[in-house]
Amino acid sequence: MNLFKRLFKIGQAEANAAVDQMEDPINMTEQGIRDLKIDLEKSLESLAQLKALAIRAKNDIDELTTKADDYQQKAMLILTKAQNGEIENAEADELAKQALLKKEEINQQIETTKEEAKSFDESVGKLEGNVNDIKSTIQKWENELKTLKARVKVSKATKNLNKQMAELDSSGTVAMLERMKNKVQQEEALAEAYGDLAKKSENLNDKLDRLTDTKEQSVADNLAKLKEQLELNKKQA
Repeated sequence: MNLFKRLFKIGQAEANAAVDQMEDPINMTEQGIRDLKIDLEKSLESLAQLKALAIRAKNDIDELTTKADDYQQKAMLILTKAQNGEIENAEADELAKQALLKKEEINQQIETTKEEAKSFDESVGKLEGNVNDIKSTIQKWENELKTLKARVKVSKATKNLNKQMAELDSSGTVAMLERMKNKVQQEEALAEAYGDLAKKSENLNDKLDRLTDTKEQSVADNLAKLKEQLELNKKQA
């Protein structure tokens, strides 16, 4: 049946590599469910028609049985009237015979109709089984579709994350970090060098200031002069 072919096709949606490459499993599953619902609608329509035929057959059996009983009663009534002298025996026998022939014809119709009714009931049973299978399959695949959609969301998020991670230039990042580290170290070394130069410049300036301090030299000269004056005074005394 085409139905089971579609079910098999849907069941392979994720496993079949060609399907993965060419068709969206979600769209494919949704289409499969739509097809199943169309089949369900047609099956329900056929089931209703079959049930109507089965009901009609049973009603026909009841009507035919009533007619057969009616011919039976008519045949008995005619024979009773013949016994009572109300009708000639020969005529009564003929009429009763005709009534019984009609009854037999109707009984044959009843048997045929019973066979038809039995066939309708069997077909109804099989079609009801198919309808229940389709309903169960639809429910199953609707649940599978919910799970599939959730899995697709997770897989897309994971794929995007992995893609971003894969696109990161790890070697470039490491190289950039190394350059930044070297730059910092270079700046630190340069700062230390400037510090050393500043200290040396400061010591040199202090020494130069000390050696070239005219005020201190003047005081020293005055001191020497004062000492000479004292020595001179001693000699004169």
